[in-house]
Amino acid sequence: MAKPLILVVNDDGITSHGIRTLIEVAKELGTVLVVAPDSPQSGMGHAITIGDTLRLDPNDIYEGVEAYQCSGTPVDCVKLAKHYILKGKQPDLVVSGVNHGSNSSINVLYSGTMSAAIEAAIEGIPAVGFSLCDYSPVAEMSHIKAYIKQIMQNVLENGLPEGIALNVNFPAYSAKRPIKGMKVCRQALSKWQETFEERKDPHGRRYFWMTGSFENEDKGEDTDEHALANDFISIVPCSYDMTAHHSISRLNTNFSAK
Repeated sequence: MAKPLILVVNDDGITSHGIRTLIEVAKELGTVLVVAPDSPQSGMGHAITIGDTLRLDPNDIYEGVEAYQCSGTPVDCVKLAKHYILKGKQPDLVVSGVNHGSNSSINVLYSGTMSAAIEAAIEGIPAVGFSLCDYSPVAEMSHIKAYIKQIMQNVLENGLPEGIALNVNFPAYSAKRPIKGMKVCRQALSKWQETFEERKDPHGRRYFWMTGSFENEDKGEDTDEHALANDFISIVPCSYDMTAHHSISRLNTNFSAK
């Protein structure tokens, strides 16, 4: 039987340590195609390039792997892979990451890593976004490879519900606190509390630098934040349907014709 075709994308750029790790695992399971940004695109969310040119160039950085670098966003990479490189052919699986930094809780809304996976789900392709709770560009990832392979195998064999992508977050490496296992969770209800530092450039012109702190007030024990804090891998099923279905009946009452 033909090997499954696995599209690998990310938002940290084609040379990142995280995508190299993901490619190494994907090569064990199928034929790998890489389409990734030519520079970091963190925090781009589901942005697409519509008012500028897109460039797509072959890259031989990974031996034996067909790879391309793209001037656009992570979502652009998925779109170009399917509609241009593959001429509409569906990959069997899209994997995004491994992101350097958490994409749990509210971070999923801003994440280029997860937006690439969501874009694949929109196209009807099973997809998983992988993130490690360690922002170091040389973060240790040896402890997550077996789990990445297990999750990818499971999705290749069993598929995913229609329109669903998995948001997988791994605890950072710790010799004293090894990973205990995996938990399917809900997204914690939390947010970033931003502040903006006002500064001056050498010409005296004002600019701002955004900083902030993560605030998690969700005390539930079924959340991704709780799982990660207790040394578990969190797996959150995500949908691109942002309809608040539970509120429709109430709003129908409020807005019904008089």
